[in-house]
Amino acid sequence: MPTTARQWLLNGHPRGRGIEDSDFKFAEVQLPDPGPGEMLFKTRYLGFDPAQKGWMENIADYVAPMAIGEVMRGSVIAEVLASNGGRFAVGDMVFGSVGWTDHFVSNGEGLSKVETDLPPTAVLSVLGTTGVTAYCGLFKVGKPVAGDTVLVSGAAGATGSIVGQLAKIAGCRVVGIAGGKDKCEWLVREAGYDAAIDYKSGSVRDQIKEHCPRGVDVIFDNVGGSILNDMLSQIATGARVVICGGISRYETGTLPAGPQNYFNLVFRRGTMAGFIVLDWAAEFPQIRKRLEGFVKEGKLAYQEDIQHGFENAPDTLKRLFVGANRGKQLLQL
Repeated sequence: MPTTARQWLLNGHPRGRGIEDSDFKFAEVQLPDPGPGEMLFKTRYLGFDPAQKGWMENIADYVAPMAIGEVMRGSVIAEVLASNGGRFAVGDMVFGSVGWTDHFVSNGEGLSKVETDLPPTAVLSVLGTTGVTAYCGLFKVGKPVAGDTVLVSGAAGATGSIVGQLAKIAGCRVVGIAGGKDKCEWLVREAGYDAAIDYKSGSVRDQIKEHCPRGVDVIFDNVGGSILNDMLSQIATGARVVICGGISRYETGTLPAGPQNYFNLVFRRGTMAGFIVLDWAAEFPQIRKRLEGFVKEGKLAYQEDIQHGFENAPDTLKRLFVGANRGKQLLQL
């Protein structure tokens, strides 16, 4: 029997605005039977990241531009339904970057077998791009040492929540910035942050001064804009500022204005650097093992926000930009 795949296609470039329903187009296509060495896969989960809006806009130049009519890009966990001499066995679960399609035929290139003692969704969250981004950004760029004060924006998000816990493992004092009382309470109660700052409640700069009286040694920024400006105002001598993301710009589609307090980098002899996690791809297997070990030892907690239904993929992506998600955003098909 021929297999019909449901897909979401890119139908608009959301530059200078938020994502709209019209940016996606639903389609159904007939898939060919698997050829020699190919397999038929059924997608079980989709993973979502803020970077996907940048891909839709064609702002991010570290990935190929997306054309109208292309299957929306994204990470998946999929199961092998049939194999024509392929590298994975029927029933194997795999993960990788495939896109918003509920079935697909592939030779398995770019896919990896799910091999973890944790729930399989972990390969898209704490063991996936989320986890390795937190690890590489903090340790490769931020270079924390025991006793440092680490300040994380977007701290209750999928990446930020892991950054703070890794910094605690490294012996640091960790303060997070998040939106809302519930998220801040979770950071302290479950994620082990020493303190949390609610950016919706009072002056962020004043709260940073209160919770970081000796200044900030490492900033891990997932937000940009005015939040980054407030964080830069409180850096300590020799501070390292890690630029990971810019949630503040995703709704507008324009790059945020440069921080007014950047000259503190001169006064405090600090450094500020961005990074692309793919630069350390060769180390991902070892990093994943280390992260899994931390989870098993009870040192690293993670959250997954799982929505349901392939028809809800566009709405699930939108959740990232209004702060609706708790931890890694996933969709179960």
